[in-house]
Amino acid sequence: MAKKSGPPPIVYILIILILAALGYWFFTRNQGSESINPMGTSETQQTPPAAPPAAPTASSGENFSMPTSVPAGTTANIDGSTSMVTINQNLKQGFEGQFPGTTVATTANGTDNGIQAVLSGNADIAAISRPLTPEEQGQGLAAVAIASDRIAVVVGADNPYRQGLTREQVRQIFQGEITNWSAVGGPDREIRVINRPAVSGTHQAFQEMVLDGGNFGTTPNITTMPRDETTGLLRELGDNGIGYATYAQVANQQTVRVVPIGGMTPEAANYPLQRILYYAYKTPPNQAVQYFLGYATSPEGQQAMLSGN
Repeated sequence: MAKKSGPPPIVYILIILILAALGYWFFTRNQGSESINPMGTSETQQTPPAAPPAAPTASSGENFSMPTSVPAGTTANIDGSTSMVTINQNLKQGFEGQFPGTTVATTANGTDNGIQAVLSGNADIAAISRPLTPEEQGQGLAAVAIASDRIAVVVGADNPYRQGLTREQVRQIFQGEITNWSAVGGPDREIRVINRPAVSGTHQAFQEMVLDGGNFGTTPNITTMPRDETTGLLRELGDNGIGYATYAQVANQQTVRVVPIGGMTPEAANYPLQRILYYAYKTPPNQAVQYFLGYATSPEGQQAMLSGN
């Protein structure tokens, strides 16, 4: 009987292994380029979209450079917010000390009056405690941020009220809805509200932050000062009054006491009554404005502003 001829069994095994490998390669290649969604249809995999770009930061005014020298006889006139009296004085001393023969003249007639002084040419710079309005910018004004500030709610040192207030209670007091200290846990005495005049930038900032843009009250217990003057306001507090001022002007006063708002004093990082202070000027800035704001926005100027050098 003749023997059967043909390839040995090992050949068939190799052929099967090769076909299996080819099938696996083809299958995995398709799986890498497509995925199956829950509905059974294939969809090409895509890279997730990138995050949208950040919104541009609005800037006001120009970039000022620290002057290397300032001619003797240069004079810069500043008018504006009483909140910036200390800042103005510290920068005046620093500027005049660094550049002999120069003069920085400062007055404090309130934010609105300072702006009008710049527009009329009676001042070079307005120290303002609120942002410029679109109308003011349309008149050719620009501003540069110079410092941050906190508004403190204060009572006289002899006031028997020793607790804090919520932001809502402060609003109610200054809108005439709460008129007696007993309504906030104090003695049964009338609350005398001492308000700043409408030309005050601090008045305007307080109105926006605390009253949500609403009007101050007109009840008989509310008195509005005729001038934007912090010293006079503090003197009027007595033992049952309440008022507000930039914190820098009352932090070291012995005649008044700062009232915590929402359990926080102005030193707290998340204190609710914070704002930015600005120097405003007419564009294009004159040489004196360029010199002074170049100094004020420099590291040397910032140090002088804080230390009173």
